[in-house]
Amino acid sequence: MDRRRGRTALRTGVRAIVGGRRATGGAAALIVISALLAGAPSSAQAVAAAPAGGGTVRTAAATDGGGGDPVARLRQEVRTGSLLDAHGTRSVCPRCAGQIVTEKKGGSTPLRASAPAGYGPQDLAKAYGLPAKSKSTATIAIIDAGVDATLASDLAAYRAAFGLPACGTASGCLTLKNYTGGKQPAPQKSGPGAALEEDVAVETSLDLDAASAACPTCHLLEISVPWQDGEDDNDVSTGDFAKAVDTAVAAGASAISISYGYTADVTNTSGASLKAFRHKGVAITASTGDSGFNGGIHQAWPSNLPSVTAVGGVTLPVDAPATGWWAAGSGCETNFTAATGQPAAVTAACGHHRAAADVSADADPATGLAVYDTYAPSSGEPYDWTIVGGTSASAPYIAGLYARAGHLSAVQGPNTLYQAPASGFTDVTGGTNEDYHQCADYPGIRASLCTAGPGWDGLTGIGMPHGLGAF
Repeated sequence: MDRRRGRTALRTGVRAIVGGRRATGGAAALIVISALLAGAPSSAQAVAAAPAGGGTVRTAAATDGGGGDPVARLRQEVRTGSLLDAHGTRSVCPRCAGQIVTEKKGGSTPLRASAPAGYGPQDLAKAYGLPAKSKSTATIAIIDAGVDATLASDLAAYRAAFGLPACGTASGCLTLKNYTGGKQPAPQKSGPGAALEEDVAVETSLDLDAASAACPTCHLLEISVPWQDGEDDNDVSTGDFAKAVDTAVAAGASAISISYGYTADVTNTSGASLKAFRHKGVAITASTGDSGFNGGIHQAWPSNLPSVTAVGGVTLPVDAPATGWWAAGSGCETNFTAATGQPAAVTAACGHHRAAADVSADADPATGLAVYDTYAPSSGEPYDWTIVGGTSASAPYIAGLYARAGHLSAVQGPNTLYQAPASGFTDVTGGTNEDYHQCADYPGIRASLCTAGPGWDGLTGIGMPHGLGAF
């Protein structure tokens, strides 16, 4: 019997992936990039390995409509924020806050590259002024829908490409659990489940890669909720995530990241679901979403909860100031008066209710992250190296910074961020997210919820990290 209530209609079609020529071989092939962009961090000289146990690795270079080294050209477009001048985006999955870059505007075929073209760990560390070395071995928990059967090998390829220390299941650095605390179930082999798990695998790889970039020495705990939670917007799904949070805390996680968004209601903003997100000393981050200003009434769950750090997004070119990403989620949650520790000057933007976001990091696919994902049980066409953005990229990165800094004893939601000195952030003062809703159309809503400016604003919160001092 199906245990789920109010299920949305399952997809009957399988997403078609076309393009991109593959080379096959029994041994793991290596792709070495000897020179990418002049002046780029050393991590750009990357090595991408095929999945463990053999398989395929894509050798055809990503198309960019011009001559020269296509990976270097893509990387230059990311660095300047011009990637989407020639390419498009599509959502990773119905409830995910991730956006994958596509070959063409309006298309669905992912933009594939023969090597990392999006931002890597060293790029982001430089942008945020992080220290050269990471020492923390704290555990970052990532909660995602479904099972990704190639996650461990894909993570190994990503970390090897950027010179990060190995983090596998054999060493205990990477742990895979089900949301109930037991072993993850077998992945879906066919039908809607396999198609959804293939889509969500991009999200899962993004989450683990971003967390790795933020804290290369931290341990990683990936917790799977049922694959249906990747598309069903109901109290069963939010209840599964709440249980997964408790499982992560019981397993010793110092920080937890959720890159999914659901409709807030009386059930998931009270009682057991609300209690599951109240764990003093554990940083819980959640994406604010990729649909801009939300209309000022209910922010996406769980980023609306007082004990969660709501993470917004910025556009992050290399040689120009960061701006608020035009699609970064922002808004109010009228079920709560404030996030934990959120000052009155911030809640005033929402008529003295919980305001989001609290903090931000790179989320624009135009300045997106390099992600490695090969799980393709439905289409048979792995993505390999691609570029992904969305607040799904910023939430796990911020969780990683919490774990890396390690000053967690007083953390309860975003409280310590609001107490931190201004020097711990780069204030983002440009950008707007009013493509979906206009702040001026909602009485009692201040313009700062939709327009980045000096100090706190809805798109970017207090700002983006500058060093680890705020964490």
